[in-house]
Amino acid sequence: MGWYLNIGTILLVQYAAADFFILETPLGKIQGSVLKSRLGRDIFSFRGVRYAEAPIHDLRFKPPVPVKQWNGIYNATKDGPLCPQPTEDPISEDCLILNVYSSKLPTSTNNPKRPVILFIHPGGLYSVGSTSVWLGPNYFMDQDIVLVTMNYRLGTLGFLSTGSEEAPGNNGFKDQVEALRWIQKNILSFGGDPDSVTIMGYSAGGWSVILHMVSPMSRGLFHKAVAMSGSPLIMPIPDNMLDLAKKQARLLNCPDDIIPNMITCLKNVPYETLGNSLSGFREYGKNPIIIWSPVIEKDFGQPRFLPDHPDRLIENGRFQKVPLITGQTEFEFGYKAFEIIGNETLEKEMNDDFEKVAPIAFGYERNSDRSKQISRVLRKFYFDDKKIDESQLNYLSELYSDSIIGFSNNRAAKLFTRYGDKPVYYYRLSYRGRFSHFYLPDSNNSIPYGVVHHDDLIYLFYIQKLFPLFGKDSPTEVEMVEKLTKLYANFAKTGNPTPESSGSYGDVEWKKFSLEEQQYLEIGNEVKMKKRLYKNRFDEWEKLFPIQK
Repeated sequence: MGWYLNIGTILLVQYAAADFFILETPLGKIQGSVLKSRLGRDIFSFRGVRYAEAPIHDLRFKPPVPVKQWNGIYNATKDGPLCPQPTEDPISEDCLILNVYSSKLPTSTNNPKRPVILFIHPGGLYSVGSTSVWLGPNYFMDQDIVLVTMNYRLGTLGFLSTGSEEAPGNNGFKDQVEALRWIQKNILSFGGDPDSVTIMGYSAGGWSVILHMVSPMSRGLFHKAVAMSGSPLIMPIPDNMLDLAKKQARLLNCPDDIIPNMITCLKNVPYETLGNSLSGFREYGKNPIIIWSPVIEKDFGQPRFLPDHPDRLIENGRFQKVPLITGQTEFEFGYKAFEIIGNETLEKEMNDDFEKVAPIAFGYERNSDRSKQISRVLRKFYFDDKKIDESQLNYLSELYSDSIIGFSNNRAAKLFTRYGDKPVYYYRLSYRGRFSHFYLPDSNNSIPYGVVHHDDLIYLFYIQKLFPLFGKDSPTEVEMVEKLTKLYANFAKTGNPTPESSGSYGDVEWKKFSLEEQQYLEIGNEVKMKKRLYKNRFDEWEKLFPIQK
């Protein structure tokens, strides 16, 4: 037996084993469940909520269709599936779902209208997702915010682009736009404020955040932005990825000569087969890291997510001017160097044919005179033209870090400062905890190499798949959890991550980035302001990719 309490928009239903409740929303009634935060706060959780119709059958490779109202009670008490990818987790093509977490719901007399953070997950546009085992809300929800995490279509299902009317591209990003529209229409029902939405993304999610800032489709749907360890600003962005589409077709024995025939065949391939074909796109070991990308959409009369290269849109002032946080970890993708050094085949190939493999590994344009020139300059700068072997491991690590993440994030800080009128906050996370996404080989997963890509997420989300829940026996990790969640919650509330001095940061004020000083917040065992991150390295990249005056 349970008990029922009607309090305006909320119907609470409590059972002995677990708490369930029903909420009225513009789309219909929805049933949620109660999770617990790190500090024991109730988290009213709604998981697996569809924000768009299932992108299946005729809707495969099409822009998202807004979800329709439902009859009855929508069960949002459990995680939904991930979008198709190689994984042991449940996957489904019917994956356009989001999760809403709130610690205070509205009543008939009061709506807390808390600031909303929409987190866009990492994964290179081809992996990972929003479920609570990957992005547990247990840390963030000790702050007074509403947290939304979301899936978007991945790989070919999300980013097929033929440069023709059949597949202009960017559907995965358009999924994210649809989620932002869902928030505007529905988040009040969950105690969130649609007029205070922060988009926050990591890696591919960071690219997404920058792209939403320049996309006409996203205009007015958010008010602050956080692009962590990811920026598309020096990425080659084509107007189609027809070669990639044809490669996908060949991998699955589909015709690749006529676009409509190719798409018809790909529409009939099981989604599991599409998701599991990822390894076929590797060209050099586990490279490229970047496979699918945004495209500059040709105009076929459709709403275009990206009408020009982000660099040009920013330089022409065609972007949403909002407060921005951007930055990186200390070593980022530096761990990728360990995949090359010690592998006789890959090491030899990098030494013998650097101009061919470097663009694949480090993500810049290929097969051009300019590409060859970039490769020659990078080999001279990072390796002094020496043989690339174990003696060059640290330099190869720096090149991976700078090329895939570091310089492009630095460029974002500079461009939005130069052409915008809102504050930009820049950081580097160098705090070394006990846990990491990469440990030194032969250390039995006990010695982190350094602070690598994704490591800051350890302190923002309970990543149940990989790490323990930090509690009383994790005092150092807990301190970083409190610092980072408070910084980002402050920013979501005020547009300033340190609106006043706090014991969490000593007397540190996170100063705005300026082109003259190039200040950044060093988030390590100490939190302090520094200037000109990796100046010598980034100066070399500036010569290769100068800002157009």
